[in-house]
Amino acid sequence: MTPEGRRAVVTGLGLAVAGLDDAGDLLQQRGDRRYPAPADPVRRLTGRGLRYKDRATKLALVAGRDALRSAGLVGEDDRATVPGEQVGVVVSTNLGNVDTVCDTVQTIAEHTYLGTSPMTLPATSSNVIASWLAITYGFRGANLTLCNGQTSGLDAVHWAALLIAAGRADRVLVAGAEPDNAPVRHVLSGSGVTAEPFDGAAGLVLEAESAALDRGVRPLAVVGRYARCASLTTAIAQVTAGAAPVGLWCLPERGPAPTGDVVTGAHRIDLSATCGPASGALGVLQCVAAAAWLRGPHAGSVLATAGIGDAGGEDAAAAVVLSSYAP
Repeated sequence: MTPEGRRAVVTGLGLAVAGLDDAGDLLQQRGDRRYPAPADPVRRLTGRGLRYKDRATKLALVAGRDALRSAGLVGEDDRATVPGEQVGVVVSTNLGNVDTVCDTVQTIAEHTYLGTSPMTLPATSSNVIASWLAITYGFRGANLTLCNGQTSGLDAVHWAALLIAAGRADRVLVAGAEPDNAPVRHVLSGSGVTAEPFDGAAGLVLEAESAALDRGVRPLAVVGRYARCASLTTAIAQVTAGAAPVGLWCLPERGPAPTGDVVTGAHRIDLSATCGPASGALGVLQCVAAAAWLRGPHAGSVLATAGIGDAGGEDAAAAVVLSSYAP
C-alpha cells in the first residue's frame, strides 16, 4: 500500500513531435505529415551548448522543458521553482544515442582513441539524456535510464512512481525519447521494422500527491497499478482488477490481436500506427495521452499497454492504469 500522501500523480505534460502542438493532439488522427512540412521541435531550443548533444537528448530537452513548465516547476526563464534535491529524472530510450556510439566506434577504428573528442566521448553513456536533463535544471535526485525494449516507457513511469512512494523523490521528470537517423534505421532494418521510425519525445511530471497539493496544484491524473508479465492478457487482468471502467485503451505496438477482446467497451488508440514505431518512448507517449484524455470531459481510467509478451514471441508485456484524480 502506498504511504499516505505518496501516491504518484501527474502534474505536467510535454511533447516534442513534429506536427503535434499539444498532448491532446495525440488523441486525434494524424493527417498527411509531408505537406506542409511540420516544424522540427528541436528548433525550439536556443542558446549555447547544443552542438555536442545528440538528437534524442535535444528532443528530450524540449519535451522535458514543456512538461516542467506546465507543472509549474520551472519558470519562463527555465529556472527551477523548487529545490532540486528531491527532484529525480527517469528516461526511457532504446536507441537514443546510438548515432554517437556508432560515430565514436568508427573514429576509434580509424584513428584509435586519440581521434576521439573529450566533448563527445562522455555522450556515449547510455545515461546521457537523463544526465543532461538533470544538469540543465539542477535536479539532484535519483537519475537513471531504462533501455528495456518495448516495455521500457511504462517501466520508466513505474520506477518514477516507486521513487516517489519510497520517499526517494518528491517529484520525478519522466522522458521517453527516440530519434530518427541513419544508425537508428540501420538497427531497425536488421530487426525487420519497415515503417517510418518515430522521431520525438514525450515528457511527464510525476509528483507525490502531498507535494502537488502543497503547491496548490490539482493533479491531472493518478498513476495506478503496474504489471510486467510474460503475457499481456495477464498484465491487463492484474492492473484492471478493481479499477474504474477503462474508457481508453492505448494499444501496444502491433495492435491487440494476441490479446483478443480482453478490454471491452473502451475507445482504442494505436500511437505506433499514428506516430511510428516509438520503441522506448511509446509507454511515456501513452501516459501523456492518458493524462490528456483524463483532463478533458472523460472520467474513469485509461489502460496503457506495451509489448505483446509470449503470444508475440517477446519476453514480456507491461500495463499501467491511470485514473481521474479524486482527493
